[in-house]
This record gives sequence, structure tokens and C-alpha cells, in this order.
Amino acid sequence: FDLDGFKHYNDSFGHPAGDALLARLGQRLAEQAGEGACAYRMGGDEFCVLAPLAGRTVEDICSAGATALSDAGSGFAIGASFGAVVVPYDVADAEEALRAADQRMYAHKHGGRASASRQISDVLVTALVERDGELGEHVRDVALLAVGVAAQLGLDDRARELVGRAAVLHDVGKVAIPDAILEKPGPLNAAEWEFMRRHTIMGERIIGAAPALLGVAEVVRGSHERWDGQGYPDGLAGEEIPLASRIVAVCDAYDAMTTPRPYSTARPDGDVLLELARCSGSQFDPAVVRAFCAHLISLRMHVPAARTPAASGV
Repeated sequence: FDLDGFKHYNDSFGHPAGDALLARLGQRLAEQAGEGACAYRMGGDEFCVLAPLAGRTVEDICSAGATALSDAGSGFAIGASFGAVVVPYDVADAEEALRAADQRMYAHKHGGRASASRQISDVLVTALVERDGELGEHVRDVALLAVGVAAQLGLDDRARELVGRAAVLHDVGKVAIPDAILEKPGPLNAAEWEFMRRHTIMGERIIGAAPALLGVAEVVRGSHERWDGQGYPDGLAGEEIPLASRIVAVCDAYDAMTTPRPYSTARPDGDVLLELARCSGSQFDPAVVRAFCAHLISLRMHVPAARTPAASGV
């Protein structure tokens, strides 16, 4: 993996900030690498993952790694290009494997522009981040979780891509919500809450303006529906709600409860899992909650090897 946009970040914010970013992204990569895998920082802004394919595809590993190595904030956006080889089918020698992966990574980096849907998504996320940097971090975290849960549920590559794209964009409608409501330290009144509940419809309209993202727009509209039919905006229930929406809803709730907000403090991880279990079958799809818990356990069980330098910024 090679970071895209890191030189601009270093030039804009300085090398100490760049080192901190490398450490943060490296830690995410190590956490997302999966059971039995090792993550390394090769040097500069290049990283490497050595992972078994048992139960996974090359595309899964590359996609998860690229997502882990992505970040955005006010004035910057970091992504990652990648190349992969399968040992021993592509090559058997370690040195040749690294050389081939490096060549494929640079071919990916310079192989052409991103798809129209990806470019539109990036523009919308950048607009969201410029409005509220914390929202940018939130949607990235939700997307990482959502893609993992989708894989846990056995969704195919196309469905996982839809889930990840929708998770990244699920809060884009909040660009139309006044700061006085978004940042209010106390409970919202009835009028404010009614306005807030419109953000999924606003998000659908914004995203749906791009024909390539109509599927994503539908998922975003349904991301605050409830399994028992008491959600919004359409009061859908059970499997009437798109599966991708149900996945985003659980991951969004988990991240919201474990992250400090103007109106609430962060809750302990164990308490949040108990809350998800309590709301399983009412607010959330029970199958998605089970898959979420299984995915979270797999992340918690994965401890990078002591020599893994991916989390180091030096």
C-alpha cells in the first residue's frame, strides 16, 4: 500500500503531524489486517500486509487495507493505492513477491482516474468534512465497521462496496442541518428533532442527484428505519428495510455511543454491546447485531505481533 495525498499533508501540517498520521493509519491497518495476518510499515508512506487467504479474497484484503489507510479532514484527504500477489501461485520468492506487488501498486496508482461514482462520493465526503471534521472521522469509522459486518454476513464484493459507500455518505444530509441543532449540548425540542429527522431524506436527494449513486441514496434514506417499524422517514419494518441500511444503522449506533458528543459522553464498550443486544429485535435486525458482535470480537482478538512496525510513525 502507498498513501495518496501524504506529501500534501506533510507540506501543509508539518512532519510531526505527518508522523502522527502514519502512526494512526498504521494502527488501523494492523487492526483491520485480520486473524493470522501481520501489518508492516515498509518506510516513508508505504505499508504492507502479509495475510492468509483462508475465507477471504485478495480483493477483501486490499479493500479493507485501503479503507483503513484512508482519512480526511479540513484541507486534506488521504487514500491508498495497492498491489497484491498470491504466494506461491504468483511468485514463490519473498523478494520477487515484494517487487511484483510494488509494480502492481504503482500500476494501480497511475492506471487512470477513479470511477465517476467514487469521484462524486469523494466530493460529497469532502464537503461534509469541511462542514464538520468530526463527522468525517465518524463516517470513516462507521464505514470500516460496516464493510467488516457485511463480510461477516457473507455479502459479495458488490454488496460490500455498496455498504461501504453508503456508510461513508450516510450523514451527508447533515450539511443542510443548522449548526445550532447539530451542536446543541442539550436535548432537541420537538421542532428541532423534526428538522433533524429530515436529514436522511436530504441525504437521499443530494446523493440521488448522481444517477451512479441511486442505490446508495436508497440505503442512506433507510439508515434510520427500525426493525419494529418505528423508525423514519418511511416507517419500514423488518426485511422491508434494505439490508445495507440495517448494517449501517447498527454500526452508526455503536460509533455514536462510543464517541464523545456535545450532548453525551462516550459509553464503555461493554455497555454499548449490551445496549445493542437489548435493542436487537426492536430497533435493530438481530442477525446484523450478531454479525456486528462477531466482527468486533474478531477485531479485538487480533493483536499485532510485537515486531509489527505498522503502528510506528518513526
